[in-house]
Amino acid sequence: MLQHRIIPVTPFQQNCSLVWCEETGRAALVDPGGEVDRLLAAVEEAGLSLEKILLTHGHIDHAGGVGEIVRRCGVPVEGPHQDELFWIEALAEQSRMFGFPRAEPFLPDRWLDDGDRVEVGQASLQVLHTPGHTPGHVVFFHQETRLALVGDVLFAGSVGRTDFPRGDFGALVASIRGKLFPLGDDVRFVPGHGPMSSFGEERRSNRFVADR
Repeated sequence: MLQHRIIPVTPFQQNCSLVWCEETGRAALVDPGGEVDRLLAAVEEAGLSLEKILLTHGHIDHAGGVGEIVRRCGVPVEGPHQDELFWIEALAEQSRMFGFPRAEPFLPDRWLDDGDRVEVGQASLQVLHTPGHTPGHVVFFHQETRLALVGDVLFAGSVGRTDFPRGDFGALVASIRGKLFPLGDDVRFVPGHGPMSSFGEERRSNRFVADR
């Protein structure tokens, strides 16, 4: 069974998720944007073994701590989609722009495509390519626990910004309505910021993407 814990990091209070397989104790950090000491302490305190990093996209508050974790722990990075390379290559510039500590450089060990799967211990998560907020954004979905890790695509009552380079509001709405909502109203999701919600709740009440 997949378990998860949300650990908000950075001044942007980005929801880094610690996810792990109950059977094996093997874990992944999803979008470790910063505060690396705190994240690694959470892994250790839970008695888990960190086996990889999963990335939804390349913005600094989601990816700023990746290079340091790779250097310290030697774990591989899976995701996002290759269209996100320009954001990952610009992490140092993003650090300066937003006043973050300088991000250490990295490249993912595995780029992800729509329909791929990633493993955390014995748990398997489906990958959905969900462009719009950024062109190479991906979402991770665990069928058995009905949990989605959606990064900055969708929030409780809102959707991701599309005013960054290569953002596309039409593509974002298509990603949400065409790929996320069909997974089921009962699916609960961890957004990149703010509280969890469900796809059903957003279909009912989210003014950007609710059923009309």
